[in-house]
Amino acid sequence: METVEDPRREASAEVSAGGAQTLPSGRASTRPPDLNLALLRHAARTHESYGELVWRKFSKSQIAIIGGLVVVVLIIMAIFSDFFSPYDPIKLNMSEAYTAPTAIHFFDETGAFHFQPFVYKRYQKLNPNMTSEWVEDTSVRYPINFFVEGFEYKLFGLVKTNLHLYGAAGDAKVYILGADRFGRDIFGRSAMAGRISLSMAIFGTLISVIVGAAVGVFSGYYGGSIDNWTQRFVEFMQSFPQLPLWMALAAVIPITWNQTAVFVVMSAIFALLSWTLLAREVRGKVLAMRETDFVLAAKEMGASDARIMFQHLLPNTFSHIIVVLTLTIPSIILAESFLSFLGIGIQEPLNSWGLMMRDAQTLQTLGFNPWIASSVFFIIAAVLGFNFLGDGLRDAADPYANS
Repeated sequence: METVEDPRREASAEVSAGGAQTLPSGRASTRPPDLNLALLRHAARTHESYGELVWRKFSKSQIAIIGGLVVVVLIIMAIFSDFFSPYDPIKLNMSEAYTAPTAIHFFDETGAFHFQPFVYKRYQKLNPNMTSEWVEDTSVRYPINFFVEGFEYKLFGLVKTNLHLYGAAGDAKVYILGADRFGRDIFGRSAMAGRISLSMAIFGTLISVIVGAAVGVFSGYYGGSIDNWTQRFVEFMQSFPQLPLWMALAAVIPITWNQTAVFVVMSAIFALLSWTLLAREVRGKVLAMRETDFVLAAKEMGASDARIMFQHLLPNTFSHIIVVLTLTIPSIILAESFLSFLGIGIQEPLNSWGLMMRDAQTLQTLGFNPWIASSVFFIIAAVLGFNFLGDGLRDAADPYANS
């Protein structure tokens, strides 16, 4: 496996040969110069920026690339969920309740191959053991067409259109993942549910990252009693059990609140305890950097504490923050799914992956209609995708480390 040459040994030699440095005030610095300067010089000699080195290492991780693609696909499906759904995911159709997933064929009943996929109409047949099964009527084939007209919706809430990715000819139906108890297409509803599940996880994570990064850089920069009291508060917040606290706070949300208020409050609840780990990690990095020469030079030039913290120290932790961001999102997705499954999270008319899982709470329903739990595959894909992406970003954040 090709490895990136580690220039840190060369940088250390440069540092040793360079001797003491002089600050703008004329006072000689007795502290070791920051190795980042030597690393940047090495990158300049090799004509590669830090970003290019990170991308080169990240692109070698196949699992991270796969995770990133999964995340991108889920986000695209969530944004354009109406386009990917051939049927209105909100409209009730009781005649199609608990419809099994549609079988898509390329070979007809005679064994002849057809390049264009097709489906058959189906009907339920009662077996001698008093259970029903879906039987296909193979007398007529209904081809699946792409970019067809269907129910009308607004793209981005602005442009009216009725274009959809696919649909069956005639009055046949295509339910890729089956239909729920109200006859609604599970595939289309799962794509639409990604809007709430993903946006809530991303919004909650952003709140967590902003709070955690601000607290961490503040605590690490000032140190002393400020650092001690801040860390005691962080430890106090970490002492709360997450799931019981989330359940208690979610349960007291008034049912009369509008959808936007519920979304914002739920996101804030998930961010309430998620920022503490990032705060401690950023604090540790800032403690290690606050006595380096570039910080001392900024102080000598009269830079304010806020400028040093947020323009000099905080940007040096961005690579770590990005990794934490991608690893926090799946934890919030799981938390939202857990609360919505129990009935104390997202409620109708909003829709999320966890809320869709509520239909599979009873063993009887799940036993006769196992496709009801199909939304769990979207949850698994999102969690694994973000975790794989986060692992790849974590490794790529240090492009000089051997792998």
